[in-house]
Amino acid sequence: MGSEAWITLTTISLVVVLLVATRRAPDVIIWGGVALLMVAPVPGPQGLRLGVLSASEALAGLANEGAVAVGLLFVMAAGLEKTGAMAWLGQRMLGRPRSLASAQARIMLPTSLMSAFFNNTPLVATLMPVIGDWARKRRQSVSMLLLPLSFASILGGACTLIGTSTNLIANGWLVEHTNLSGLGMFELAWLGVPALVVGFAWVLLTSRWLLPDRIPPIAFGDDARQYTVEMLLPRGSPLSGKTIEEAGLRHLPGLYLVEVSREDQVLPAVSPRLRLREEDRLVFAGVVDSVVDLRKIHGLVPATNQIFKLHAGQRDRCLVEAVVSDACPLVGRTIREGRFRGVYNAAVIAIARNGARIDSRIGDVRLQAGDTLLLETRRSFTEQQRDRRDFYLVSPVEGSTPPQHERAPVALAILAALILVVALRWLDMVQAAAVGAGLMVMTRCCTATAARRTIDWQVLLVMTGALGVGKAMQTSGLASTLGSELIGLAGDRPVAVLAILYGLSMVVSCVVTAKAGVLLVLPIALAASQDLDVSFLPFAVAVTFAGATTIATPIGYPTNLMVLGPGGYRFGDYLRFGGPLALALWALAVLLIPLFWSFDTAVV
Repeated sequence: MGSEAWITLTTISLVVVLLVATRRAPDVIIWGGVALLMVAPVPGPQGLRLGVLSASEALAGLANEGAVAVGLLFVMAAGLEKTGAMAWLGQRMLGRPRSLASAQARIMLPTSLMSAFFNNTPLVATLMPVIGDWARKRRQSVSMLLLPLSFASILGGACTLIGTSTNLIANGWLVEHTNLSGLGMFELAWLGVPALVVGFAWVLLTSRWLLPDRIPPIAFGDDARQYTVEMLLPRGSPLSGKTIEEAGLRHLPGLYLVEVSREDQVLPAVSPRLRLREEDRLVFAGVVDSVVDLRKIHGLVPATNQIFKLHAGQRDRCLVEAVVSDACPLVGRTIREGRFRGVYNAAVIAIARNGARIDSRIGDVRLQAGDTLLLETRRSFTEQQRDRRDFYLVSPVEGSTPPQHERAPVALAILAALILVVALRWLDMVQAAAVGAGLMVMTRCCTATAARRTIDWQVLLVMTGALGVGKAMQTSGLASTLGSELIGLAGDRPVAVLAILYGLSMVVSCVVTAKAGVLLVLPIALAASQDLDVSFLPFAVAVTFAGATTIATPIGYPTNLMVLGPGGYRFGDYLRFGGPLALALWALAVLLIPLFWSFDTAVV
């Protein structure tokens, strides 16, 4: 190997060791490796020069279409979340599973089926917040669910030609560089479906022991404050006519349905079979996170009519916690008598008082110093009241803006249109995602500010940095050198060469992303098939499938990167959970590929 190849190999090895052995942010480590590749001294005939990569080569990944598409898809996800469409999708998909394995199966089955026909990146971007919210409510560690989500999307996408862009890229290379007509729409299913079955079995049987069970130090429902909140079923509510159980109001985490007030009748000890009616008033007791989630249920509104008189648009509203001080002029007066909304332009949604439940209606509660109020108000309320003496403490509640349920059909229609135009190949993913993200903002499904906040910049930085490392492998000759050395070990045995090519594609894709890995190894596979005078197709299938099922590292595949931060994963988690499965898929591929794709006839 030349000096550039040795420098690249040393840098990649250092990056991998740091990713596995330390807890430093992966984007910092990978871009540190890219920086090293730009400034490392390289000896040559003309003396020393700096850099295996030029600046333009190292930074080219920042303009990569795949990275741009992922960033735009985060904006799509923001629109679905802000309209409540995500919560609706999650309720239909997850329901109420009774065990971890049941929850994983409910996630993986529909995800894998949809991924076979639609690009898996927008699918995972859409489902991640849904699953995170579902796990938080049920005090289930989200780290037990997000990697299974990613694996299901990867394995499902590998079953068809259009399921993943890696397959499409490889197919385009085949058509351009060989006399093959390309892969059929369902040709890869001969290998993909058995691999999917193996993947399902692996996740359901081993995740309890191999996946990290990481619950945040302050878990959902640990708040000691118990709020009392009164909700109303307005006229036309979709919950009218449903039982408490059917409406999803039973066994709410951190929340207890105390009573139902119907006309002049109070129904305590509410039965789950009680059918709800319009104008019912439901009194709940629970922690602040639970109250926030209650506000997001379509068909329930706060019982106080004060929120409808606030001088603020719905998108400018949020929930704020405020502790009443003894200097507050309304202490000793009821909320209604003191005209709380008129004084502060804020509606009292719920009240907490020393952990005791308040039996009075919200408007009839007589305020005391030390009461904690949950207010719906303008976003500017916190700044306005922070330095005044009326409240001891004023704190905004994250993620508390009421969903715009009336726009949920618009957000779902935009998502469906995006999936359709990409599946029919009318637009590529970047074009479709750009139009979809723009429509989300233009139709007011989300604000431009919310769209910017939703983008996970760490995911994009890791992805673009990995592309730079892949470019270094290519320009330095490291990839072709390693490939030639490995192929030499197999001699003239096609199955052995197939196994080595699969392993090479798997390893390279794990380090430099699936697309880059497949494009680096396909030329090596073509040369090997020509040397052996056998059909190139089995080798092409092996290289493509190995890249399309990159599961053993976070940087190999976009969906693995997307769940890295939200799942609280570390690099070693992917190796421990995905590594053995990747080896099993390797063995399965070496066994099945010669059965379905013959070596007999040389076609190139």
